[in-house]
Amino acid sequence: MNLMPLASLGAVETNGVVTFGLWLPWVSAADGNIVTVKIIHERDQFLQAMPAREFQLAHSVRPPYGDFWSATVPIASTAPAVPGSAWGSQGRYVYRYAITNPSVGTLDWIIDPFAREFGVGKQSAFTLGYQAYVWSSGEAQWRTPALADLILYEVNIAEFGNDLDRARGFVAYLADLGINAIEIMPLSNVGNSVDWGYLPIGYFGVDERFGKRSDFQELVDICHQHGIAVIVDVVYGHTGIDFPYYDAYTRLRYRENPFMGPFAKDYFSNFGKSTDFNREITRDYFYTASHHWLDVYHVDGFRYDCVPNYWDGPMGVGYADLVYQTHQLTKAKIAAGNAYWSRFDAGPGRPLALVQMAEQLEGPEEVLRTTYSNSTWQNGTFDAARAVARGDRGRLFDLGLKFGLFGYPDQETVNGDNIPKTALQYIDNHDHERFLCNFGTYNPDEAGNPLFAEGDRTRWYLLQPYLICLLMSKGIPMLWQGEEFAENYFLPDFGMGRVSLLRPMRWDFFYDDSGRPIVSLVRRLLHVRRQREHIREGTYFFFNDWDRYQQFGMLLFARYDGARYTLVAVNFGDTDQSVPFWFPMAGDYVEELHGGALDLKNIPALQQVWLSVPSHYGRIWTLGRP
Repeated sequence: MNLMPLASLGAVETNGVVTFGLWLPWVSAADGNIVTVKIIHERDQFLQAMPAREFQLAHSVRPPYGDFWSATVPIASTAPAVPGSAWGSQGRYVYRYAITNPSVGTLDWIIDPFAREFGVGKQSAFTLGYQAYVWSSGEAQWRTPALADLILYEVNIAEFGNDLDRARGFVAYLADLGINAIEIMPLSNVGNSVDWGYLPIGYFGVDERFGKRSDFQELVDICHQHGIAVIVDVVYGHTGIDFPYYDAYTRLRYRENPFMGPFAKDYFSNFGKSTDFNREITRDYFYTASHHWLDVYHVDGFRYDCVPNYWDGPMGVGYADLVYQTHQLTKAKIAAGNAYWSRFDAGPGRPLALVQMAEQLEGPEEVLRTTYSNSTWQNGTFDAARAVARGDRGRLFDLGLKFGLFGYPDQETVNGDNIPKTALQYIDNHDHERFLCNFGTYNPDEAGNPLFAEGDRTRWYLLQPYLICLLMSKGIPMLWQGEEFAENYFLPDFGMGRVSLLRPMRWDFFYDDSGRPIVSLVRRLLHVRRQREHIREGTYFFFNDWDRYQQFGMLLFARYDGARYTLVAVNFGDTDQSVPFWFPMAGDYVEELHGGALDLKNIPALQQVWLSVPSHYGRIWTLGRP
């Protein structure tokens, strides 16, 4: 894969002069095509007396993709065409391309596939007088946490804080909670004002509904100052229908497309379009987009959405090659001493800290074993937890195995690269209704619209055993925004109601009788996890015994490394339980959640001890004092 020359692509402003450039393979001047760019100052765009100004682009043939169109527009030194226009003044301008073709006429409203900024609707943007963001002095010392140390929090910026400016105000809260990494749902440009972001139409900037590019850079900077890594969700296997490389060629009525088309699976084909990684321009485009986010925005890694759409196996030209090339690019940047890339350098002999996280739900173990991905989403734990929550106690066996990630590799060595491997652990995420809904829902809407159903927060206590297991489990634990105070939105399995309805975090839940105890529990659990290295990195052992444990709704597992040992005993049932256990090592065991009278003193090795665990709760006993 090759990096595209972004310095000559998109709209690039220098001292009031803006150059425009884009590849449009198979669209040549020799065939009678004309390409123009229409530009208007943002302040003028809704005024009928202020039309956009149009400039013609010149055609050339530029390797390696062929037909290239470009123009230079001296905006600052050009007088306004209409008195009172903001043309020539600093600020944001919106623009779009138009193609005039002898067969189909003029095609307007084609956005720039290389735009760094976006306007309202189908418009690209640039800023005249743009000032590059100045990173804080501490940014050069930031180091991305090791994979095993990550504690992840998934956010939708529109729901978490409405926009990037407000989201920055909650960073200190996340750090105080115990979070050291956030995974942000797609920030790329989409066609709708309310949207999850999984049908992108622009890839090289932050969507205008969230703010400016500097707003996101400041958010990353502040996160790093608080010890929080930033992972962005990227969608490379499909696009929205207004993505220019689909939109333009569809309206041109070309029989083939130089960028788009079915490649592997063709999910989202009803409302989006697949990208064809057999095409060199497609592969290079997304490789360049990843480099741009790493280099310009200082993100710490990626969550790759819907990997099946560009999964053609471990030796293919799709997903596997992209993560390999991104890994090698990062190594090269570190070796060259490029500024800020040292955040991924964990030291001699240590693996890169770059996070490359697959959403390959069809084969999460395979994608870890056979690619340069170092982490993956997996729904096994979620599915087992939901089954138990809905009354299937027999699935406690399955749940015990899933919390230990049985079948997943811990590391792989490929081409001399030592790559740690793990999977995410979650019971809540953006794709599903809130976990609390498994315990019963009600509908506060007098019209009975099912979109407004909610989980019963009076049953908040039922969440506790699941959270204890989750945050003590093997892998990377992930909380979905508001999970820490029992957020309770319902989410349908399909339909526009999933993505076209904002579900803002209800911060008042933090203070109420259902939210307070859950926040307190999560804070304590995350403190324990961060303090206990053997819980983050040690062995997981599941005590699979139906007669002693599971039939009573109990789940017991240990986390240990050498002489460091922690037992997690969780009760999913409605009654308090006392169960026998044989600790493998003698000593005093501190109870991590409450301590005091719950500590176990002078415990002999391999002798029966009775453990008492309250209903819908758990105990965590660790050998030795903290």
